[in-house]
Amino acid sequence: MSINAGVWIDHHRAVVVLLTDNGEEIKTIQSNADRPFAKAAGAGSKQPERPTGYQSEDKQERKFMKQLDTYYDEVLTCLGDADSVLILGPGEAKGEFKKRLNTKKFPVLVADVETADKMTDRQIAASVRQHFELVPS
Repeated sequence: MSINAGVWIDHHRAVVVLLTDNGEEIKTIQSNADRPFAKAAGAGSKQPERPTGYQSEDKQERKFMKQLDTYYDEVLTCLGDADSVLILGPGEAKGEFKKRLNTKKFPVLVADVETADKMTDRQIAASVRQHFELVPS
């Protein structure tokens, strides 16, 4: 029995669609990663140059990437024994996820990586079915 999977992913949530001979299963994973934002400063700013609890931008970015790696690993776990995967998403997350998949040497064939804007779970499932040519008649 072959298992094809599709993952729509951004930095906030991932939708995993598993297609098997028995049907499809949809799972949603929420990310707990918070992108660090630079504090407003400069001429006219009422904020001190280095507020209490200051963290360098580099340190904030490393923390964010560590949170994303944990999130990507959780998505990889949901893929289970998938044979091939279609990766969809609107931004950088799809490329980062593919890189994490390769780094972890996850035994799955990446069928394709496609740019896709926000989609409902049903639209994602339909797109994955269409890609793997399993559209019900």
